Amino acid sequence: MLVLARKKDESILIGDNIEIIITDITEDKVKIGIEAPRHMKIFRKELLEQIQDENIKSAGAKVDISALRKTKI
Repeated sequence: MLVLARKKDESILIGDNIEIIITDITEDKVKIGIEAPRHMKIFRKELLEQIQDENIKSAGAKVDISALRKTKI
């Protein structure tokens, strides 16, 4: 892992086309801006992990299909 210190309005370049910009710093938060090509997917790690956990739970869930057939919509 590379650890860098940055001040407000300073940035980090990743490759030729990704720039991470420090936009604001408060006591316990750092706001960043990310400039990257539109085709690149950018996710917050904690949300991606939560979605993956829910998908795993759903895949293991047992569904009573006969009960679903009886349900009126």
